[in-house]
Amino acid sequence: MRLRLLAILPLLALVPGMSAAQEPTEGVRVGITYQPGVRPGMLVLGGPRTELLDSVRTIVARDLEFSDEFEIITLPAEDSLVLGIQTAAGSGSEFVNYPLYGALGADFAVRARAEDAGVVAITVYDVRGETVRREFTAGVPVLSDPDFRMATHRMSDEIVRVITGTAGVAATRFLFLQGRRIYRMDADGADVQPVSPDGAAAFSPSWDPRGRRAAYTEFHDGGGYLYLQELATGRRLRLSFTQSALNYTPVFSPDGNRFAFTRSDEEGTDVFTYNLESDCCLQRLTSGRFADNLSPTFSPDGRRIAFSSTRSGLPQIYVMSADGTGQELFAPFDYGVTGSSHAPEWSPDGRSLAFHRDVGGTPQVFVMDVATRTVRQLTSAGRNEDPTWAPDGQHLAFVSDRTGRRQLWVIDLETGRVRQVTRAGEVRLPAWSGRMY
Repeated sequence: MRLRLLAILPLLALVPGMSAAQEPTEGVRVGITYQPGVRPGMLVLGGPRTELLDSVRTIVARDLEFSDEFEIITLPAEDSLVLGIQTAAGSGSEFVNYPLYGALGADFAVRARAEDAGVVAITVYDVRGETVRREFTAGVPVLSDPDFRMATHRMSDEIVRVITGTAGVAATRFLFLQGRRIYRMDADGADVQPVSPDGAAAFSPSWDPRGRRAAYTEFHDGGGYLYLQELATGRRLRLSFTQSALNYTPVFSPDGNRFAFTRSDEEGTDVFTYNLESDCCLQRLTSGRFADNLSPTFSPDGRRIAFSSTRSGLPQIYVMSADGTGQELFAPFDYGVTGSSHAPEWSPDGRSLAFHRDVGGTPQVFVMDVATRTVRQLTSAGRNEDPTWAPDGQHLAFVSDRTGRRQLWVIDLETGRVRQVTRAGEVRLPAWSGRMY
């Protein structure tokens, strides 16, 4: 849709205090080019300029773009001020210029305004229906508060929920390995912070179901030891049952009470579980004297565990009950043709399993439909590995070297849109948290 000056002037006349005969305010560009897509258009409205509100609007607009649910209509800041909610002269009543927003390609619009100290009010407008979809308020700390960005991400997720019925995934985080340390960052790639201490080599991070603790491996003193760390306080606990051998790829059960992990020692490489709630009951689930069994992942109901095993030759994806019984091949493959398969992870709804598999010697990300066991390839450019699910089950993050170095990327499984999240260093072994509410 190409909006020219003659087309938009009649709509500007609907703004209180402005007529078609008036010259546009200096510096305001009223002609824009907008190419609509299949997704509904979203306009983040301007308003009073404060540092906090400007930051909220910037973060919300980026979150809504990354939700892959909307086409974000981007306007320069001075344009968005004119397109903000106007107050009719002498009446004090607000005027929402729905025709103008619709002409810009918007199906929905969002406004943020300061309510009281520490409170931001959000209004979601249905432009086509010319009505308010919903209004809500949210507590927002000052900009310098470490919780400011996450509080704003939660607002973004609520906006997505109001429109689509399902919350967004802005209020989530990644854990990943860079160099020898574990780091965490927000889902939009900002606020990167170290988690594991400097010095010892760390490996294979994972989240607890509530996003408050991280589990990972540290290699030192001749072994690989599992640690639990509270992210808010930095308090660490070395798990006592990992005093010997190599212990790695820890993963929490959906209720957070159990642990599954890989242990390598003189008896082989096997999947074990441990009861964290009662601090007991180490259980070996596989027998690896003639095969390596590793990288466990719980199904969302906690009743099954998928894992990688070399029992058929090259590593492939298997599944078993959470007590180790009923072990069988899970992801189909052609013997002698299909490459090795690694790093399985169950989707949040339990309907899919993601993993990476060698294709012509290069790892690529695959997704398997659990019901039909149909496997489809998602990636092809570069090396792509270590997939991890967003809590909405619609987005999948993975590591790719398609731009030269291993970086974190996200794909929207519904549209196939791919975006790069990290741009510095080399990233490995990402883990996507649940929603942090």
